[in-house]
Amino acid sequence: MSKNLTTRSEDYSKWYNELVVKADLAENSGVRGCMVIKPYGYAIWEKMQAELDRKFKETGHENAYFPLFVPKSMFEAEEKNAEGFAKECAIVTHYRLKNDPDKPGKLMVDPNAKLEEELIVRPTSEAIIWSTYKGWVQSYRDLPLLINQWANVVRWEMRTRLFLRTAEFLWQEGHTAHATRAEAIEESEKMMNVYADFAQDFMAIPVIKGLKTETERFAGAEETYCIEALMQDGKALQAGTSHFLGQNFAKAFDVKFANAEGKQEYVWGTSWGVSTRLMGALVMTHSDDQGLVLPPNLAPIQVVIVPIYKTDEQLDAITAEVAVLIANLRKLNVSVKYDNRTTQKPGFKFAEWELKGVPVRVAVGPKDLENGTFEVARRDTLTKEVKSKDGIETYISDLLVQIQADLFNKALTYRDTHVTEVNSFEEFKTVLNDKGGFVSAHWDGTAATEEKIKDLTKATIRCIPLDSVEEAGVCVFTGNPSSKRVLFAKAY
Repeated sequence: MSKNLTTRSEDYSKWYNELVVKADLAENSGVRGCMVIKPYGYAIWEKMQAELDRKFKETGHENAYFPLFVPKSMFEAEEKNAEGFAKECAIVTHYRLKNDPDKPGKLMVDPNAKLEEELIVRPTSEAIIWSTYKGWVQSYRDLPLLINQWANVVRWEMRTRLFLRTAEFLWQEGHTAHATRAEAIEESEKMMNVYADFAQDFMAIPVIKGLKTETERFAGAEETYCIEALMQDGKALQAGTSHFLGQNFAKAFDVKFANAEGKQEYVWGTSWGVSTRLMGALVMTHSDDQGLVLPPNLAPIQVVIVPIYKTDEQLDAITAEVAVLIANLRKLNVSVKYDNRTTQKPGFKFAEWELKGVPVRVAVGPKDLENGTFEVARRDTLTKEVKSKDGIETYISDLLVQIQADLFNKALTYRDTHVTEVNSFEEFKTVLNDKGGFVSAHWDGTAATEEKIKDLTKATIRCIPLDSVEEAGVCVFTGNPSSKRVLFAKAY
């Protein structure tokens, strides 16, 4: 199998696009800006979804589903949210087509089927959900309301890239209502931590937890918590966000409750979400010039077994030995594929599964049967060794745990060596252009300075780290006083 992948050093963007397609994760569709997620890519997303869903339910959340369409007047109710998403909205204006009298066989919009009110195709669901919550919340006994939705949304992006930015994408969005400000803030922080744990434990991606600046904050939120990851090309990627909404949406949709004393109060809200953009993060954090590298916790196939043989008799003997190994691995909850296709040679299979990032490959031939051995290869290091079949299942299971840890530590080392403190704007620009990564710098706290730096360098403030300490300094751009460093980076 010929991969013919562009190398990362040659053209990182092209490498990414080629890899997503050649590894059978996704492809562009016939609809502008939209993608088809192929079975192998969707299998990874399903594993992400299953683990996140488990975490959500552990923290008391329930799943529900809300409409795809939002009446325009409802969407406009929370002004900041509507204004923030206005340029990305797709709008339904008519409800019927009819035959075009001037073009036989073609259809046209029926001018008599104009909707009384236009419908927005949801770019996010706060409006429809909070209008629903008005009927669900009357008393403090109805709170907290902890709801999650798995859904698709549409944001009419002009420049799209598979997984990272598409006009339609899959995600989950949590929307919760609380009796107090403190409870809502606690919820926002809790879900940020759930995302961070998932990214680090399952995706093997180290993240920095922080707060967005007012400029970068979610439209309609009082505070946005985020996790920021660093890709191999030195660009940051926002991997998840959790928003403290205050009472903004409760007031916009008149969601009140009677407290224990019978007094009417507005509820306090949060929303939080991650999307199929995480698939792009997974690819760009770990993969190499040979193809995908998948952390075992998210690999649809953790172990692939390839027989090497010349005769049918040899294949039968190998298959009998492999059957025992597969059964024992599955008892250890290891997902295994036996690639006994007769239409492809072992070399083709090796290249295919290497491209698709299967963490461990086992090869077995007639000599292995004689010697009681298996050849075990690691995808992450491209190393292999011959191991005795005695205890091989435990060895492979332990190896998967080791690979998961090694991938995280490798990414962590890269991230940590690409957080650079600077104290002048010249140093800022040099690090940004020559080294990349996160640039830790003082900022005077003004939106004007933030915007000017963005205009001059294309770098944005990714977050104000939650663990940043008070430190007297001066803004890297204006020289005005500053008490804390923030992280800048170029980003996806």
